[in-house]
Amino acid sequence: MLVRLRREYAQLVTSGAQLLLLFAGFKLESRNGWLACLSVMALISIPAWLSALKRLRAVRDTPTSRVASAAQGYVELTGRGQPFGDIPLLGRLTQLPCLWYRYKIEQRTSRNKWQTVDSGESDDTFMLRDDTGVCVVDPEQAEIITRHRDQWHEADHRYTEWKLLEEDHLYAIGQFRTQGGSTLEFDTRAELNALLAEWKKDMPTLHSRFDLDNNGELDVKEWMLARSAAKREVTKMMREAQAQPDIHIISRPRDGKLFLISNLTPDKLSGRYLFWTWAHLIIFFGALGGVGWLLQTPAYVLGLQK
Repeated sequence: MLVRLRREYAQLVTSGAQLLLLFAGFKLESRNGWLACLSVMALISIPAWLSALKRLRAVRDTPTSRVASAAQGYVELTGRGQPFGDIPLLGRLTQLPCLWYRYKIEQRTSRNKWQTVDSGESDDTFMLRDDTGVCVVDPEQAEIITRHRDQWHEADHRYTEWKLLEEDHLYAIGQFRTQGGSTLEFDTRAELNALLAEWKKDMPTLHSRFDLDNNGELDVKEWMLARSAAKREVTKMMREAQAQPDIHIISRPRDGKLFLISNLTPDKLSGRYLFWTWAHLIIFFGALGGVGWLLQTPAYVLGLQK
């Protein structure tokens, strides 16, 4: 069963609300009740349609990049999911290895309804690997769509856990950045001043290294010697830092663009967002049409109360 998990839950929440409003209209059995329900249905369909359209355009219009050659900024990546590090992440309820999980524990109430008593999700990073390299995925505040779900009952409790698994074919769209030697910005002058300031905190050691005449003070020549030694150390630090391998990271964009992780293909994601785009558009015009018809039709013809 395909399960859709997102931070905003836009389509799921609004569609549920529209069904409840439709049911409420039948229960009220009045013209005013139907007018109110249909009007609200039309209103909530507008942001829902915009939300689906935004996601559809992001998935369709963003070209797929390779990890090794991806530009810094908003990108779309595909590859295999892999754990980050040697210690595997275990699902909260199943205790089975995974890349990411979300769980929910519900309890049946006296009214025979399910009430959530505990829920949460992991925020551990994992990796996406394609044939050119590896990218670290930071799932914090991501919308996640996964086809993996486990659910079971124990007494009056219901347990549900959603997961992304190792070797899943992952799709990710978000903010891509590279950190490492090739992107390191190194201010040699600032680093030199910082190192000298650090050395000055331990004057006995500084004198033992550079006070050549042992007079307890550093003259101009001795101070220049200390600066030359500091420059050599800063240059060594810079070369070591620049030799470090690059790390690619994809995370939530700061400008509010879609940040989505899924084990569905881009074509399937596009198809689902296209469905919701049309569905909310049809609901919007259908609700408006219903309002217009109710206003033009006498209540006694409808068999409804005012």
